[in-house]
Amino acid sequence: MYFKDHVPPLFHAIYQDQEAQISIETGSIIAGDLPNKQTRLVQAWVELHRDELKQNYEELQKDFGKLKKIKPLE
Repeated sequence: MYFKDHVPPLFHAIYQDQEAQISIETGSIIAGDLPNKQTRLVQAWVELHRDELKQNYEELQKDFGKLKKIKPLE
């Protein structure tokens, strides 16, 4: 996520040399590409942490928002 990022709410997922923009609302890839396995893992993580992702996105829309760490998929 980046400060004052664009709409719709999204975050960037990076795996090796590939990067994708992931919708917080749907977990789908908006732009870019990831391997199928990594896409499924990211989507599962979004399902578990959607509320936290939304909170972080809202914080980043502020001038000095603070991100809260979100646990990785275990």
